[in-house]
Amino acid sequence: MPAPVAPLPFAPDAVIFDMDGLMLDSERAINACMAQAARELGHDIPDTLWLQMIGGGDGLCRRLVAGRIGEAAADELLERSEVLYDAVANAGIDHRPGIVDLLEWLVARNLPRAVATSTRRPLAMRKLQAAGLLPYFDAVCTSSDVARPKPAPDVYLLAARTLDLAPSRCLVLEDSPTGVRAALAAGMTPIQVPDLLSPDAATRALGHRIAPSLEVVVPMLQAALVAVEHGRPD
Repeated sequence: MPAPVAPLPFAPDAVIFDMDGLMLDSERAINACMAQAARELGHDIPDTLWLQMIGGGDGLCRRLVAGRIGEAAADELLERSEVLYDAVANAGIDHRPGIVDLLEWLVARNLPRAVATSTRRPLAMRKLQAAGLLPYFDAVCTSSDVARPKPAPDVYLLAARTLDLAPSRCLVLEDSPTGVRAALAAGMTPIQVPDLLSPDAATRALGHRIAPSLEVVVPMLQAALVAVEHGRPD
């Protein structure tokens, strides 16, 4: 039985969402496309390499693949996997459990919502649109919009500026350790909802909240809002 998640220390003024692995079941799709491209091109690449890419940007993915098979072969593999993945993304990637209920709850309470993703803007917008999630968000911030990808805080700080809110007033939902580090560096409060990667000791040592699923987030937010309504400081 998972350990209970600590209550939120405040009622946030906005919720900022990662995209891949948090809202969309895309990490499995990405990994499958990478593995298929590797097989088609005759490369023997262990599944553990794909897991190392979770939460990182394009630069990290390319460095990891090139370190295994060389620069030219990496370019070919990534180009092929992008073609495969585009077809999956355009068809609409499955939602992670609980995301629509959470977004509907936030919309009903007029709590601002933003996306902060390591994906490039054109692909991010296509994926959100195809999955039917784009209309839920007031802002979408991507790796195309900032100088440094996660774990740098840039994309989260941009999301807060776009919403015109202080970072300290923002709750972040993330699946990866890389994203959690980015949110903490931005001065935000993250909740990690792991997908393919279970938090290791180093990740748990960051001291953030770790939830078993998005379904527990609504009760946490409800409790935080009730505390404010009853006059307890947030």
